[in-house]
Amino acid sequence: MQGLLLAVLIMLTSACTSIRMEAGFIRDVEIESAILSQTADAFPEIELLELDQKIKDYLAVHIHPSDSAPQKIEILRTLLFNEEYLNIQYEDSANNSAIETFLARQANCLSLVNLFIAMARHVGLDAQYQTVQIRPRWNLRGELLVLSEHINATGRVTHSSRYIVDFTPELSLQQRTASVVSDSHARALYFNNLGVEKLIIREYEAALAYFKNALWIDPELAIAWNNAGAVFNRLAMTELAEYSYQRSFDIDKSSSTSINNLAKLYYARQDYEKAELYTQAIQRFNNRNPYYHFLLGNLAYSDGNFDRARRHYYAAIKRKDIEPDFYFAMSQTYQRLGMQDEAQQMLSRAAYMLGLSDEAYRPSQEKLRIIQENTIFRSSNSGFSIFPNGL
Repeated sequence: MQGLLLAVLIMLTSACTSIRMEAGFIRDVEIESAILSQTADAFPEIELLELDQKIKDYLAVHIHPSDSAPQKIEILRTLLFNEEYLNIQYEDSANNSAIETFLARQANCLSLVNLFIAMARHVGLDAQYQTVQIRPRWNLRGELLVLSEHINATGRVTHSSRYIVDFTPELSLQQRTASVVSDSHARALYFNNLGVEKLIIREYEAALAYFKNALWIDPELAIAWNNAGAVFNRLAMTELAEYSYQRSFDIDKSSSTSINNLAKLYYARQDYEKAELYTQAIQRFNNRNPYYHFLLGNLAYSDGNFDRARRHYYAAIKRKDIEPDFYFAMSQTYQRLGMQDEAQQMLSRAAYMLGLSDEAYRPSQEKLRIIQENTIFRSSNSGFSIFPNGL
């Protein structure tokens, strides 16, 4: 499986830097109007945060209005994850509303957050969606590789502290990349995710309807533009595909996925000059990207080539010297090379860097964390992004 994923995986890494490229893109009102032709939400019947009476009664049994905010948060965590209660399990393809999640007992990150936020607000808690960048996770789904990104829930506990509820707390979250987002943005992500599921099973018209609805809700959702482009490309509507990929990159200059898709589109057109231009842009981006070098180090380590792994980990550290995992990896590599003093030195540096990390972003086995408000927030995306498998 690793060999199958490698060709594209190494070209599409973390969105931690922008891609230096002049795409020459100019927005076209006529084309954009053709893509975003609807005048209202096409699925008003879907209410992500609605609770039925059964759920409200369930909450009334377990949470008393006089309970403190920390007590309510802890009770909700127990209700959602404890085996004696809902015991909700992770399922990547479970794109559900709050009510559907309650009934199915399965959810992906966004679906779980839908239910948590709806329940939290019902019992009087502050609760919001929050996107957080993670190490890129690529999953082979049919003929596509799907990049999974991340969303969790957050809210204020006191004037100086917030909580975070996270379905997958063991993930390595990139430091200082959290961004509270609106309910409408989360709704756009939801329809983007529904579109991905339809795209995977080749129901292109249904997929396109979902992507268009996501873009009607949030026209600046770069991943939905990219994914709409993937559908247009499969429908042989290459002009719209090209425009959608370009619009995605116009919004998000770190979108290596859209640049890669454009390179593939130009190769298919036999426009080799443009294809090479975009391919070189990706290569330059990867060379600057520490997580690209970290990936190459991991691959070399898995192959038993520890000297090569050491060189790649060094390149990663040179580009981002505050990432604890880079030092942990280097420490393990030095151990394999029989260089015990160097291994211990790297391990000490890893522990030091981990100590500098914000509490909110350390991997943990706890799905609920209370943190002091000392975090710097900046923009990030969440959801699913699509690109074709293979080069």
